[in-house]
Amino acid sequence: MTKIDWKERRNLTMLADFYELTMANGYFEHGIHEKRAYFDMFFRKIPDNGGFAIMAGVEQLIEYLKNLDFTEEDIEFLKEKDMFSDKFLDYLREFKFECDVWAVKEGMPIFPREPIVKVRGPVIQAQFIETMILLTINHQSLIATKANRIVRAAEGRPVLEFGSRRAQGYDGAILGARASFIGGCAGTACTIADRDYNIPASGTMAHSWVQLFETEEEAFRIYARTYPEDCVLLVDTYDVLKSGVPNAIKVFKEEVIAKGYRPKGIRLDSGDIAYLSKVVRKMLDDAGLNDCKIIASNSLDEYIIRELLLQDAKVDLFGVGERLVTSKSEPVFGGVYKLVAVEDDGKLIPKIKVSANVEKITTPGAKDLYRLYDKESGKAIADLVTMEGEKVHEDRPYELFNPLYTWKRKKVENFRAEKILTKIFDKGKCIYASPDVNNIKRFCKEQIDTLWEEVLRFEHPHKYYVDLSYDLWIVKDNLLTEHSVEKLSE
Repeated sequence: MTKIDWKERRNLTMLADFYELTMANGYFEHGIHEKRAYFDMFFRKIPDNGGFAIMAGVEQLIEYLKNLDFTEEDIEFLKEKDMFSDKFLDYLREFKFECDVWAVKEGMPIFPREPIVKVRGPVIQAQFIETMILLTINHQSLIATKANRIVRAAEGRPVLEFGSRRAQGYDGAILGARASFIGGCAGTACTIADRDYNIPASGTMAHSWVQLFETEEEAFRIYARTYPEDCVLLVDTYDVLKSGVPNAIKVFKEEVIAKGYRPKGIRLDSGDIAYLSKVVRKMLDDAGLNDCKIIASNSLDEYIIRELLLQDAKVDLFGVGERLVTSKSEPVFGGVYKLVAVEDDGKLIPKIKVSANVEKITTPGAKDLYRLYDKESGKAIADLVTMEGEKVHEDRPYELFNPLYTWKRKKVENFRAEKILTKIFDKGKCIYASPDVNNIKRFCKEQIDTLWEEVLRFEHPHKYYVDLSYDLWIVKDNLLTEHSVEKLSE
């Protein structure tokens, strides 16, 4: 069956902060719109004080950039604002994206203050795409990161994303399901995510199904007759232990097993999950239903799941909704997009943003990003931000140093250096094919396996170091001196 990409039906070109357009008009009016500029997207803090985040959203960024096009309706709307010159509007009519773009691959662990998207091109274009770069990467990276925390807390038990009805809008539901799958979820309740992204969708019944019938037993019986090969019953509409589970056992035996099938499971959506799951497990086992799974839902997150397992809850699968799809504990990823260099007569001029807040001082210049891996263990040692084109020699020791506390240094040997920014657009032409989301999910797991256990901790994880090369540090330090700021490099 040929799939229709729902995203193709909308022109998202105008999904931009209005100042992108006022600046663009200003660049154009002063004849500097073709000046080549370099921008980096990076983030400053890992959500939930975790040890790492996960890159996601690149496929949707590519779709946006491939379809940048101002329609006549867009032009007319802007004309009515009476703020934009006719020549600028004519430029938008003929707009053709011409930037080079690099991005970290989806599924890759990422860390603060390193470039995860890099853009080079005419400033009028490179500036304009800021909003969508941030919107797309921030949202999905946030949800993929939260999903992975929840999946790791489940200790190998499948986690399903159940959050569509509580998501912030339909894009939040659909792309939240996609990001959750990248982060490690086994499936989703969101049907359209299955249709468009091949993410397994599943679902059984709501409490309303049970309430609709005269009795709970009748509700279970009708459902089991409809889906004997895939029967999961919701047992907490009335009383889990007095009626829900006994009725489920009876129906499983008479309507499922009698027809040659095995019951798939029961779902607990309220109450003391730890206590109920242990009692229910014994009831099911005593009835000969040892293979019947117990599914738990009800406002779960990584902390509640971890507590349930510490209490020896007999849960085989978790359905996680609002606290996953909204990343309720920390709902903002905080990525930013900053100018880092311009070209003047073919010469690269690094640019820096200075702040009394050390975290907000940017790293100037056109850059490359490397991940250093220990050749013996395969584990990631550190990330290294270098000047663009700077070589990292694997055949000799490399000295890492803390860019703020420069006396803190470490020599690494027997390592391999891998560039982790991949070029996705060359002069406006897409040169990268996004992998299938299942492959991204597998890649994500493989890459997380390269992190040390200390980085994976939920509480007080080891700080994974993102260092600057010496040459890049010198550029940054000189610019800080030039701007008469105390030499704070990070």
